[in-house]
Amino acid sequence: MNNDNAQQTGAIARFLNGIERVGNKLPDPAIIFLFAMITIWILSWLFSGVDFSAIDPRTGDPIVVKNLLTGDSLANFLSTMVTTFTGFAPLGVVLVAMLGVGVAEHSGYINTGIKLMLKRTPKALLTPMIILVGIVSHTATDAGYVLVIPLAGVIFYAMGRHPLAGIAAAFAGVSGGFSANFIPSGIDPLLQSFTQSSAQIIEEGMQVNPLNNYFFTSVSSIFIILVGWYITDKIIEPRLQRTKVDGDTEDLPEFDIVTKEEKRSFLIATTVMIAGLGLLAWASLIEDSPLSHNGSLTNFAAPLMKSIVPLIFLLFWIPGAIYGFASGTFKKSKDMIDAMTKAMEGMAYYVVMAFFCALFISAFAQSNLGALLAIEGAQVLKAMSLPSGVTIVGIILLTGFVNLFVGSSSAKWALLAPIFVPMLMQLGISPDLTQAAYRVGDSSSNIITPLMPYFPLVVVYCQKYVKDTGIGTLIAMMLPFSIAFLIGWSLFLLAYWGLGMPLGIQSSYTFG
Repeated sequence: MNNDNAQQTGAIARFLNGIERVGNKLPDPAIIFLFAMITIWILSWLFSGVDFSAIDPRTGDPIVVKNLLTGDSLANFLSTMVTTFTGFAPLGVVLVAMLGVGVAEHSGYINTGIKLMLKRTPKALLTPMIILVGIVSHTATDAGYVLVIPLAGVIFYAMGRHPLAGIAAAFAGVSGGFSANFIPSGIDPLLQSFTQSSAQIIEEGMQVNPLNNYFFTSVSSIFIILVGWYITDKIIEPRLQRTKVDGDTEDLPEFDIVTKEEKRSFLIATTVMIAGLGLLAWASLIEDSPLSHNGSLTNFAAPLMKSIVPLIFLLFWIPGAIYGFASGTFKKSKDMIDAMTKAMEGMAYYVVMAFFCALFISAFAQSNLGALLAIEGAQVLKAMSLPSGVTIVGIILLTGFVNLFVGSSSAKWALLAPIFVPMLMQLGISPDLTQAAYRVGDSSSNIITPLMPYFPLVVVYCQKYVKDTGIGTLIAMMLPFSIAFLIGWSLFLLAYWGLGMPLGIQSSYTFG
């Protein structure tokens, strides 16, 4: 039996090594985005004269592919290039958050916090803890990408484990487990809004509860933690043992000693941070809170949700600055500014990749090729008239495939919901189940597509430890997670549904 297990492990390792070799032969991610944009231009020209029968559910009109190689389109491309780049949402999220994180990191505040945490965290439970934190980070929109993932690398390295394994575990929790969470977040009412409008095509006046998947996503958190834990410790980390850490780790501290001065400074800074969080909680929960929208704090229109990134900045900048001056790490205000500058220096490569990524995503959206791909795929699935369970799996697989090309969760559901939700309602399948199937497919392939806006950022995190990390390295690391989530989570959903367990808070209708 042990020999069979060794052969299976060796086969998996050879397969992943092959993926890594092929992937790393690809051009730099920035160049891939450039080539992808040019490819979209050419495809838009080729298909612009073709009449498609697919109807865009957002407008009710047939899908029309826009030619991006006309004079007007090229002129618009040049005139909007700057605003396309500066308006790229992940860029602002990353840079603003990293300004605050830079102060907390270079003052020593984060390092001391990690030291103290490691003294109380059993090494055997490190992986599930990282994945759990990654899952919970969804509540703060994209905070996990800029906080949890890089810190996971630092923590694993400090514990004598391979830092890329920590990054992989955190990435699996943050992105692969995007639709698993114990805590409601802004994505719930966002997806519900598309589900409800689509359900009303069949039953006018139908109301879908924003927490219609809450029970399922909560239980799914346990599934993601257990599966991610096994894959990290049994597949990913053993494979990484031959990958040498040759990056710039000089700034990473030794974690065996915490001085009295560090403890005192950390206590002062953390007390201030907790007091600030308490004040924020009070301001959020008072009647007619200015941070809420129509009484809701999790609605994307709520000022609290719109302020997540600035709050992350303050959450790290203020205690980081207090710690720096209290411990003597900062002698003058310029030291704090130097820390922020150093944080931005580490983001230079990401900024370059973000430039080309923003241009590609904009071109893909303008061409309507992504919408065409999603709608045609959904129509094919509908025409197959498969049994209910098989159709659910088909929705998961189609969503996972489309997710490789269209990164935005809400944009995909805006296209697919008007097709899937009414279609399955006629088969006796509730909109809740259809939405849950979509969420499983959407999450499972997040971690293996270079076109996901934060994918290049994770490559940068890996390069801090292993200089020659490329797209292939990251895809090979994350592929076992993606496959396991896709297959296991699909079966988990079917079993959950088959047992008749409620997916979430019941909406105002009754379906199978």
